[in-house]
Amino acid sequence: MKHLKIAFLALLLIVSYSNVNAQDKENPWMLNFGTNLIDIQDSGSNLSWGGKAFLGRYIGKGFSLELAGAVNEVARPWGARADATFAGIDLNVKYDLNNAFGESKWFDPFLYTGVGQNWVGAQNGLSINIGVGFNAWFSDHLGINVTSGYKKVNTPVDFTMYQHSLGLVWKFGKSDTDGDGIRDKDDACPRVAGLAEFNGCPDTDADDDGVSDCCDECINTPGLIEFNGCPDTDGDGVPDKDDACPEIPGLMELQGCPDTDGDGVADKDDTCPDVFGPEANSGCPYIDNDGDGVIDILDKCITVPGPASNEGCPEVFMQKETIDMAAKGINFDTGKYSLRPGVTEILDKVASILNQEENVQFNFVIGGHTDSTGSTKRNLVLSEARANAVKDYLISKGVDANRLTAKGYGESLPIDTNSTKEGRFNNRRVEVKEKE
Repeated sequence: MKHLKIAFLALLLIVSYSNVNAQDKENPWMLNFGTNLIDIQDSGSNLSWGGKAFLGRYIGKGFSLELAGAVNEVARPWGARADATFAGIDLNVKYDLNNAFGESKWFDPFLYTGVGQNWVGAQNGLSINIGVGFNAWFSDHLGINVTSGYKKVNTPVDFTMYQHSLGLVWKFGKSDTDGDGIRDKDDACPRVAGLAEFNGCPDTDADDDGVSDCCDECINTPGLIEFNGCPDTDGDGVPDKDDACPEIPGLMELQGCPDTDGDGVADKDDTCPDVFGPEANSGCPYIDNDGDGVIDILDKCITVPGPASNEGCPEVFMQKETIDMAAKGINFDTGKYSLRPGVTEILDKVASILNQEENVQFNFVIGGHTDSTGSTKRNLVLSEARANAVKDYLISKGVDANRLTAKGYGESLPIDTNSTKEGRFNNRRVEVKEKE
């Protein structure tokens, strides 16, 4: 009992000297006056009406401390010959549920727990308190408070009781954290003293550019008002903080960098800064090494002349039908990418055709496919694994790796129905096709 009373006094000191965050940046204090109804269990008394008041102080993150007092007249408790006065002083910690579930405009529910000192007639003792309640606000400052709680009281006559209250509640205590005379809700710099003309922010103007600290994006470097206090060293209209070439005048659309040849590629990224060339070729003109009129990036045979109709390669045609027929039957078991028995014989024939002299100039796409079993994401990964398994096998048979591209299509390109076992088997495949 002695230790509980010491703890109770310590909490009273906390609420008396607390110096913490404001209730809502505006109102750290809350005051309530109202009526109080108590029900002392097993006392033989009826419900007792009385008065209640509390003073609360917000302490941050939804929590506040509350010092409450109540007085009621109890009719002949526990068989006494006369009525007795109940009085209670409580110190509770209250948690605002809006802090957890989001702010509402007027409804403010809460939970609370705490300790109290209670008197019933000549008896007194400490209590443990728990309860719930809400505030319903009519305005920014005024509302009603409804609270319902439970007390376990330790006195020579131990008892439990329910306590309910209804009253008016008032929030107050305008907050000005930095003491500059501008309320926090209107202060753009609430923790640093400033001037009203700068919405509460200071104007130390460390860089002496005439732009106040609140709006200066380059506070330690002299700059221009039109660029929020940031400099534009090269005078090209692009402030240095956004200028990829801050000391060389350039174009706004190229982040302040110049474009000498006017090809739309900034000189710093242009491999040929003095010669017009497309961005796709790093600002350089396209090259045609074999002089066949087909530029190298479109020429599949950059060292051997060939007509544009054959993509810059000589008039040697691979029989696509031969490859398509040879690659038939590259199928897989459900959920697997290992090669089934008999598939290696098919791939040996494909490798043989790809390695024929008239076909070595062509490149191929190895496409992996799945049926619709499983998730789309999983099937895409599985199809890529199947394509790579075939690619690795062809490379092991002498096909140049640079001629092969493995690509997974997942379940997106079925060749048969996925509603039958045979159809799903046909869809679990790899195809080898000439690269377009």
